[in-house]
Amino acid sequence: MIRAALRRLRAEGTGNRAASRTAPLPWFATGLALPLLSIGLLLPDAGYHEALRLDRALSEIRPVFTVPLLLNSADLIPAGSFGYIGGSSGNREAVDLTVHRGDTLDALFRRAGLDLADLQAIMRLETARKYLRILRPGDLISVGHDSGSILDISRRIDPFQTLSVTRAAEGFDAGIVALDYETRSARASGEIRSSLFEAAARAGVADRTIMELAGIFASDIDFVLDLREGDRFTIIYEEMWNRGDKLAEGEILAAEFVSQGRGYRAVRFRSGDGRVGYYTPEGRSLRKAFLRAPLAFTRVSSDFNPRRRHPILNTIRAHTGVDYAAPTGTPVRAPADGRVGYRGRKGGYGNAIILEHPGGVSTLFGHLSRFAQTVRVGQRVSQGDVIGYVGATGLATAPHLHYEYRVNGRYMNPRTVKLPNAAQPLAPGERGEFTRVAAPLLERLDTGSNTLAAAKSVPRSRRSG
Repeated sequence: MIRAALRRLRAEGTGNRAASRTAPLPWFATGLALPLLSIGLLLPDAGYHEALRLDRALSEIRPVFTVPLLLNSADLIPAGSFGYIGGSSGNREAVDLTVHRGDTLDALFRRAGLDLADLQAIMRLETARKYLRILRPGDLISVGHDSGSILDISRRIDPFQTLSVTRAAEGFDAGIVALDYETRSARASGEIRSSLFEAAARAGVADRTIMELAGIFASDIDFVLDLREGDRFTIIYEEMWNRGDKLAEGEILAAEFVSQGRGYRAVRFRSGDGRVGYYTPEGRSLRKAFLRAPLAFTRVSSDFNPRRRHPILNTIRAHTGVDYAAPTGTPVRAPADGRVGYRGRKGGYGNAIILEHPGGVSTLFGHLSRFAQTVRVGQRVSQGDVIGYVGATGLATAPHLHYEYRVNGRYMNPRTVKLPNAAQPLAPGERGEFTRVAAPLLERLDTGSNTLAAAKSVPRSRRSG
C-alpha cells in the first residue's frame, strides 16, 4: 500500500519538476515528510530507497494555495495594553493645563505635547465645544493622556457640574457630570477692623455671601459710609459639601449686623405664595421702597456739595449728587421700582440713565461705561435690577458712578435724605409658620450652636455628544 502511494506521488511530481524545482518547501509538506521518513528507516533496503524518493517528491510539490496571516504584525495588541481603547499602552499620564492671558486650547495642547488631531475631534462635539470654546485666565483643564494621545478631559463648569470628555470605541464622548452634594448649615461671625471683606475673609466666609449680607441690610445700613471699626456680624448660612470637600456657600438663613452700637436682625422666610424675603424677628419685611446706595462696596470719591470746585472745569460748580468710586464694569442697580425715563448721552454726565419713581422721586446715574441690554426708555424696572455699569464717560477723571436723588425736581443728598418706607408685615395667617422657622435660627445667632440637620440633594448626571 505504501509503495502504491509512493508511485502516485512520484508520478504527480514528475510533470511539475522543472517548474517547481525552486519552489519553497511548504510547511505542511515538511510536517508530512518527517514521520514518513521515519517509517522508511524501519523498512528493508527497498523501502529505504523509496522513502528517499518520497522526500524528493515532497520537496518538489508546488502548493496550490497559501493561508494568509489574519493579523498584520502592526495590528497586534502589545502585552499589558488590554483595557485601553485604541491599542494604548496603558501608561496614563495626567496633566493640568492652567489658562493664562492670551492662551488658546491649541496653544495649551502644543505646549503640553498633546495630540492636536484629538483636540479637533473633541471640538466637533457640541457639548465639549460649548464649555471649552471660551477660556478665562486662571481656568484649569485636567487631561489624561498616553504619550500625547488623549484619554480623557475634565473641566469644572461651576461648583456643582463638571465637563467630562472620554475616549470611546469610535472617537470621543462628552457630557456634563453633576456632583452629588449635601447641604449643611454653618455659623460664622466677624468683627470689622479695616473692611467688611477683610472681616469676612478672617471668618472664612466667601465674598458672595458677604455681598448678600450687605444686600439684606442695604435699606438700613449704608455699607459705603456707615461702617466703623468694631462693627460686627453673625450669619447662619448654607454650605454644599461633596465627599469632604466644600463646593460652595448657599443662602443666608439668618443674620445679625451691629453698626455703631445698633443691632439689626433678619430671617429668611418663604411665604405661602412662594416668595422669598427677609424679615425682622417681629415679622416685618426688610425690603424698603429705596436702597440707600445703588451699588455695593465702593468709596465716596465726592460727596454732595453745592459749592464744590469742579476737578476738570476748575470752577465753583454745585455737585448735586454723590460720586461712588468703583472699577469700570461694576454693576449699577435700580435702587427702587420705577420706569426708565431717559437712556443715552447727556452732556458732562456722559452715558446716563434717569429712573422715575412714585411720589415725584427721580434718580440719575452718570458716567456709565455702558447700559444693560434690557434697559429701554419706557421700560419698568424692579429694585435690584442691573441697569448699567460703572465707567468714566463724560467729564470724569476716573471710573465712578455719579448718583443723584431728586424730589419733584429738587436735588437732595442721597446719603441723608429720608427714604420712603414700604415695608410690609407678614400676613396674619403666616405668623405661626414664620415663628416656627425663625425660633431655632434666632437661638443660634444668640448661642452660637451649630447643630441643624443637613438636607441631602442629589443631582443627576447627564451626558450628550
